Amino acid sequence: MGEKKHMKKLLHLTVVVLLTLCAGASAQEKIKFPVSASSKTLGYSPLWVASKQGFFERQGLDVQLVLVSGTDKSTMALIGGSVFVGSGSIDATIGATEQGADLVATGGVINGLTHMLMGAKKFKTYEDLRGANIGSSGLTSGTAFVLRRMMAAKGLQYPKDYQMINVGPSAQSFLALTANRVDAALIAVPLSSDAAEMGYNIIGRAAEIIPNYQLTEISTRRSWAEKNRSSMVRFMKAMVLAMRWLYDNKEPAIDFLAKEMRLKPEHARKGWEYYTEQKIWNPNAEANVEGVRTVIQIMGERNLLKPPLPGPSKYLDHSYVEEALKELGRR
Repeated sequence: MGEKKHMKKLLHLTVVVLLTLCAGASAQEKIKFPVSASSKTLGYSPLWVASKQGFFERQGLDVQLVLVSGTDKSTMALIGGSVFVGSGSIDATIGATEQGADLVATGGVINGLTHMLMGAKKFKTYEDLRGANIGSSGLTSGTAFVLRRMMAAKGLQYPKDYQMINVGPSAQSFLALTANRVDAALIAVPLSSDAAEMGYNIIGRAAEIIPNYQLTEISTRRSWAEKNRSSMVRFMKAMVLAMRWLYDNKEPAIDFLAKEMRLKPEHARKGWEYYTEQKIWNPNAEANVEGVRTVIQIMGERNLLKPPLPGPSKYLDHSYVEEALKELGRR
């Protein structure tokens, strides 16, 4: 009897130890996963949805989402290995790749243009902007390319016909315009609604001139992703689930956008409606392949890429998101 009691105690202790080890192993499986975003705006919100709504955690990822102001800094953090994944303008990824960086885009975040060219009250047409100072996010990348193509389509060439001033992304561009530091600025939804309500003029819509454009993406180091394929697939699964949560939960999504992005509720609603109706967020977290092609063409026009121009596949690898979608059992 004493031996049986001893065996029972030993068995019980063994089970407790095994359960403890399993719990420890489970906790260890959660992978620390640093991620950079070059801006915290409405367009980037799927990253914050994935973080705050637990989609990363459910994939076993302990994501540290770091705001690194500016695409160049975010790209450098990625190249330097400070983060596993970065999100910024895809032209920065393309440019860095051409300089020898081991980068690749694995999906999309902002898959189109939501920007409006807003003018101060005396500027109502493109022709009115001849000789004007126009606010832009950067001078040689991202929406600067967009602005220059919009102006060129209306017969205005940089720098002969107007000046560009680097004032930063939409929030800063909005402030520069309303403080009379610039005559016009490229401002994204929903801040463009704010500007219009204040009496500023919508001179043009970027999407009317450039219907396909990949603005921001999910990028990583190709060699890291190949060695850590399972982790990268988990990350893309979380992004797919975050995108679909935004589409499938209108009122909770609008409430989340208002609070997390510090938007007026009516602007969060307008923003959600615009982004979902225009499919600016892709429900599969994929990039817009034709949009990437447009970016390549524009970079070629700016002599930032040498002919013959490569195709999107040089910079884009959808295999991780395709595997993620297969594991989720849906497209």
